Amino acid sequence: MIELKGISKSFFSGYFSKKNHMAISDVSLCIKKGETIGLVGESGCGKSTLGRIAIRLIEPSAGKIWFDGVNLTELSKPALRLIRPRMQMVFQDPDTVLDPRMTIGKSVAEPLWIWKGGVRHEDTDLIFETLETVGLHSDLISRYPYELSGGQKQRAALARALILDPEFIVADELSSALDLSIQAQILTLLKDIQKKRNLTLLFISHDLQVIRHMTDRVAVMKQGTIVEERRTSELFRSPEHQYTKQLINAAYLSKTSFRD
Repeated sequence: MIELKGISKSFFSGYFSKKNHMAISDVSLCIKKGETIGLVGESGCGKSTLGRIAIRLIEPSAGKIWFDGVNLTELSKPALRLIRPRMQMVFQDPDTVLDPRMTIGKSVAEPLWIWKGGVRHEDTDLIFETLETVGLHSDLISRYPYELSGGQKQRAALARALILDPEFIVADELSSALDLSIQAQILTLLKDIQKKRNLTLLFISHDLQVIRHMTDRVAVMKQGTIVEERRTSELFRSPEHQYTKQLINAAYLSKTSFRD
């Protein structure tokens, strides 16, 4: 479904003397159709950057992106626009996605305006169905983001991503800002939707417990490179790379300390 080959990304910082910062270096990753692969690593390791590159929200400095047999890196903007509805992203903070001046119904329906040129009468049922899919009552359609809880806003952001019936979704820390009980609800919801729609997911998180629950395979990133990639059960049972072992040990100690 999605394949990244030799992806690198450099950013330049500084006003007078530009400094080159290599955020990602020669990363390759393949995600099969219907699969959920987790991307884990410490903050600043390049996880989110790689997720944005995967759907060409950010242009790579080097490498190629293949989506369903199409080389995205060679597509013109008009050609890329035709394929974009099939790829969506759910961000950590729904407030960056939901316009505070728009009702939830209009925010969820906005992709239909952008990609289809408007909302037809028959699309009304689709909007209600999509809200229902993410566990939101139709009464919320006329409310504004400030009137919703954090969990409800994240559900609305997920509905906005699903309204175009995408095949590939990048979920970037979508539950990390939520309370634990709400986080579990959102993750269970996403997993159910993934199975029903046969979605392909790139699931980005720093939480190894969440990664273990949500994914089929895991890619571990450190300083812009993937140091280990294996099936989830195998990685947690017998990690090979020293950095992976450190992450798992730290997660275990954190969990033990919390219980104590």
